[in-house]
Amino acid sequence: MSEQERALRGISKAARRRAKAEADRRKATDELRDYCEAARFAGVSITKIASEAGLSRQGVYDLLAERP
Repeated sequence: MSEQERALRGISKAARRRAKAEADRRKATDELRDYCEAARFAGVSITKIASEAGLSRQGVYDLLAERP
């Protein structure tokens, strides 16, 4: 295998890994949004949700507003 072929295979492999990571991130964000919505509905404060989620309060508000 030539150096060019090896490099192109590496690019393809990295691109597939990146696409999978992006899909996993979207899924995790959707799950986090669902749990944040459930917590809000249950009466949990935005401050507490933010603390548990590792987000700022504005980050929680933004996440909740992103519902497609």
